Amino acid sequence: MGEKFRGFFRWHYLILLAPLLLLWVPSYNRTEPSFFGVPFFYWYQMTWVVVTALLTAIVFLIDKAVARGAKR
Repeated sequence: MGEKFRGFFRWHYLILLAPLLLLWVPSYNRTEPSFFGVPFFYWYQMTWVVVTALLTAIVFLIDKAVARGAKR
């Protein structure tokens, strides 16, 4: 199976984006605007679950493409 590609690149910072923004509590410490009756706090948190999953997938795919290019 050979050598594994190792390295840290700028796009890895995308993974840090979600936890850092969620640490800024005043940005979501409110109940309005509601979305289908769900307070802002809850749908904001659930939105970040989806955004974090997408960012992780993006970083994974970029790493996979870079590792494939490094083998050649």
